[in-house]
Amino acid sequence: MATLDNALPAARQQAAGLEDEVQGGIGLPETLRIAAQTLLANPLRTVLTALGVIIGVASVVALLAVGRGTQQQIEERITANGANLLTVRAEGAAGGGDATLTMDDAAALADPANVPSASLVSPESMGIASVTAGSESLTTMILGVTPAYLTIHNNKMASGDFIVEGQETSNVAVLGSRAAERLFGEGADPTGQNIRIRGQTYRVTGVLASKGASVFGFDDDAVLVPLENAQRKLFGGRVAGRGGKASVSSIVVQARDKDSIASAQAQIEATLRERHDLPAYGGADDFGVDNQEDLIETLTETSRTMTLYLGAIAAISLVVGGIGIMNIMLVSVRERTREIGLRKAVGAREGDILMQFLIEALLLSTTGGLIGLAVGVLIAVVANESGQTRALVSLDSVLLAVGFAMAVGLFFGIEPARRAAKLDPIEALR
Repeated sequence: MATLDNALPAARQQAAGLEDEVQGGIGLPETLRIAAQTLLANPLRTVLTALGVIIGVASVVALLAVGRGTQQQIEERITANGANLLTVRAEGAAGGGDATLTMDDAAALADPANVPSASLVSPESMGIASVTAGSESLTTMILGVTPAYLTIHNNKMASGDFIVEGQETSNVAVLGSRAAERLFGEGADPTGQNIRIRGQTYRVTGVLASKGASVFGFDDDAVLVPLENAQRKLFGGRVAGRGGKASVSSIVVQARDKDSIASAQAQIEATLRERHDLPAYGGADDFGVDNQEDLIETLTETSRTMTLYLGAIAAISLVVGGIGIMNIMLVSVRERTREIGLRKAVGAREGDILMQFLIEALLLSTTGGLIGLAVGVLIAVVANESGQTRALVSLDSVLLAVGFAMAVGLFFGIEPARRAAKLDPIEALR
């Protein structure tokens, strides 16, 4: 009885304070203050509970950033070889993979009457050969090209000059940046020097600027010579059944603009089918046309799918964090049973209790989400600075991650809040 007498004044004092708070309903600012005080009262438990949300949000933000950066890198590396390109290659049932493209085909595709959507055409021939300069040698790609190659493939000269009109049969060569470095040493300018390809001497007229990594990035390692010279002196190659015309490995066509790519492809296919006496429907084509836009879309779609899968896996930790929030909130309801009973006894409505516990769960998940966002952005910055990959943090990924964190807190906070709101004040005070 003495213990009860001692407890009653303290209970009356707490009830009086609570009555002042709930008179007319507890406002949102007061509810936020109470929620913050409750969470700060157990800082270690709060941090550990929020850790799942922090890790989940950081993982989602970082993975989406890396995925978006990878997609941009794919597009840049493809377009580094030139914009709006269509590459015609020999293949298919009729050709059996043999050489089927000739210089006459390239001339037909360059004719505006046949392919009005094309702006530039570059016939090309390629092969592998050993190249020597003094005591240094390497085996690399030899490209037979025309002057259009420099423009259509978006190349620039680091030194010297590119192949020009009038040098079709001349023994001149242009070196890729890495090929020049391997043959003549780092920092050397080989312009005017001689190299030997398959026993023949070629004079170096220039060096291409480094293009770096790209999907078709062999220019840096290649040696470029005039196309006609390559056909006559290095590779030979004739198309059987086509009058013995000199063959080319591929014909690269640049469309006027991005919107002209589809029409240019249709015009190329129609022109070559007519020239090669093939059916108009394309079932027996002895050539193939690679569309740059289709390649970009395919690779970026693959990257996007992988990013979404990884993001979904990372989001599992958010769900785990939400379960942790629900667990702690249920424990909190049990620990604060007396407080809930007192509030309801002095007039707090079920909605006030429900809102208080929901806001606590939301505050916990939102704070964890914001900390996770900061960690995810930091990871993206470190990834960019390392140079190993590119990471781009976008607004939609930020909103997705933080919004999902808040939704998790709300979803897993509903049941503990409902239980708190439904507590019988008499049972709670007993």
